[in-house]
Amino acid sequence: MRSTKRRLRVEFEERRGAKSFATRKRAAGNLADWVASAPFRLEYDVTVAAYVPIGTEPGSPALLDALIDRGVTVIVPVVPPGEPAALDWVRYDGADSLARGRWGLLEPTGDRLGAHAIDAAAVVFVPAYAVDKTGNRLGRGAGYYDRTLAGRSAEIIAVVYDDEIVESLPTDPHDVRVGWALTPDGGFRRIG
Repeated sequence: MRSTKRRLRVEFEERRGAKSFATRKRAAGNLADWVASAPFRLEYDVTVAAYVPIGTEPGSPALLDALIDRGVTVIVPVVPPGEPAALDWVRYDGADSLARGRWGLLEPTGDRLGAHAIDAAAVVFVPAYAVDKTGNRLGRGAGYYDRTLAGRSAEIIAVVYDDEIVESLPTDPHDVRVGWALTPDGGFRRIG
């Protein structure tokens, strides 16, 4: 199972790497534009957990800024030191508040809110290499999001390219399913 997931991660990473910069930039803009038609309530009293994309991951800080423009509170993860564990969270206050963190990830520099800050989130955007039609998500493999999202009742959305919604993916018992996918051309899609 692990070798299959590892192979799939390599394949999806190579496919993403083959996309031109212009294609990825257009996709990032489209993802931000879809926020205006989100099928969830995104207003002043809602907290949304999201992430800052890196490398060839779909999206950009523009998606986070679009959420802020809706008046919601946006929190983004900070990878804790040590072995994989639940993610820590910090309020996102714009791209200027980001700095390189563990593994070179862009993370906010504000006050840490703790791992339980995710409890306030009604909507959670998560990175993924792919998602299948039953909600199984292929992540990077360390399990940070599975540890963070286990038992949560929030709307969980995998942000992927349109061709990364696949028929099926291998899963482990601890994998947390998503209920939605957000893609650049298809927008929000109910999964599962």
